[in-house]
Amino acid sequence: MANIIYLKGDATAPVGDGKKIIVHVCNNIGAWGAGFVLAISKKWKQPEAQYRALKQRHLGDVEIVQVEDDIWVANMIAQEGTKPGFITMKGNVVPVPPIRYGAVRAALAAVNDAAYRSGATIHMPRIGCGLAGGKWEEIESIVRDVMSVDVYVYDL
Repeated sequence: MANIIYLKGDATAPVGDGKKIIVHVCNNIGAWGAGFVLAISKKWKQPEAQYRALKQRHLGDVEIVQVEDDIWVANMIAQEGTKPGFITMKGNVVPVPPIRYGAVRAALAAVNDAAYRSGATIHMPRIGCGLAGGKWEEIESIVRDVMSVDVYVYDL
């Protein structure tokens, strides 16, 4: 089980020595331009370029892009579109946020594998909880379930 360390700070300026992987959630429709990706794009061009170059974006996929000698950015496809969908439950129409927790789990498992093999730590904002509409309690539970390396969570 991973240690989760909560910090005040900027996830695009990860703390500590050694290799670091910054993870964030992307949508599956090719939209890049709001939320945490703006901070990533301001600092590095490669993650956006790699994301836009993808021919297909499947939920649960992850692409890890090197941006500095010791820093990588993991573009995790874990958001269905950019707007809430709707389902009918017991006669009521209920909004469904774009986050897909199963995709978060699959992508984080792949990132954990890469981090474990390379000796990297994981760094992230509270992924999936902004524009994707997720709940941190759900994400944190997934992180605890699938991560075996140290995870640093940043709040600005």
